[in-house]
Amino acid sequence: MRVALVHDYIKEYGGAERVLEALHEIWPNAPVFTSIYLPEFLGPHKNRFKNWDIRTSFLQYLPFKKKLISSFRLITPFVFKMFDFSKFDLVIVSATGAYNPNMINKKTALQICYCHTPPRYLYGFATARDWKKNLFFKVLGEIANHFLRLVDYKSAQNVDFFIANSRNIAGRIKKFYRRNSTVIYPPIEMNQESRIKNQEKKNYYLAGGRLARPKHIDLIIKTFEKLDLPLKVFGKSFAGVNLQSKNFNIELLGEVSDEEKTELMRNAKAFVFAAEDEDFGITPVEAMSVGTPVVAYRSGGVVESIVHGKTGLFFDQLTVESFFKAVRDFGREKFDRELIMNHAQKFSKERFKKAMKDFVGNHAK
Repeated sequence: MRVALVHDYIKEYGGAERVLEALHEIWPNAPVFTSIYLPEFLGPHKNRFKNWDIRTSFLQYLPFKKKLISSFRLITPFVFKMFDFSKFDLVIVSATGAYNPNMINKKTALQICYCHTPPRYLYGFATARDWKKNLFFKVLGEIANHFLRLVDYKSAQNVDFFIANSRNIAGRIKKFYRRNSTVIYPPIEMNQESRIKNQEKKNYYLAGGRLARPKHIDLIIKTFEKLDLPLKVFGKSFAGVNLQSKNFNIELLGEVSDEEKTELMRNAKAFVFAAEDEDFGITPVEAMSVGTPVVAYRSGGVVESIVHGKTGLFFDQLTVESFFKAVRDFGREKFDRELIMNHAQKFSKERFKKAMKDFVGNHAK
């Protein structure tokens, strides 16, 4: 069976790119079709895609493309339609919610979409950029989004089968596309070394990942300044996020390698997470995979991965007061490291690969 993979664009490394990697491990000979590939922006992860067969669109050859990624969403439905899939039997689209990669000319191929989320900016969910704060851009954006929603709906009807990364996203797919989907949780790399290393936790809390506006890292920092507790923050900041603190207990680490991240998570007292309308939330599960409990805002996909009182605690409002109380309550609780790691096993990469191969085997005849 000839398989092709499709991904919106490759410029940053997050949960969606981990899914793409896992798909490529299942089908290592599959070429990856994407609008733009910018490995120089991937930091410590730039070599992950080094030997892949990556096929880009004409956007790759435009000057200033790195600054136009947001604007390209207006034309990407046509960009993806220009790719030739006539030689393939199966096309698996990894839809991050940035573009409309489902608008492909699939010919006779079966099209499966692994959907991380319908585009958040089209349906009122918090986004990395606060584009509505300027009245002119708000009016212009709402007009553009009206037509983009029509295109997005049409492109969704091009899909033969949807896979959602959580029940949360399955609900969005049903609501916005009127389509059913199968839930297959994204893959987490299980670190078996953590079962051997049973060292004492260090006296710090950890936050991080993709430091975009909906993640509310600023709220986390303010809360820990008030708590006067040690906090480490890792990850790359995105447009409109300017993190800083004069409190010597707050340490901003920048981007870190996977090995460094694992060690930070393993040693932390807890991983703290305040993302709004999170699609699934891979970093909290990564923390649980090394036995670290999570304190998280009760919103989106994390409700499916965290068991309140057993693998972590929730707080219910995006306020310093609500978060403060949750962290204070966490300090009074005791969590079973082995139980947390066992719970995280349901999100392993091996489980993901088996579920994907079974799904394709049952649908691609």
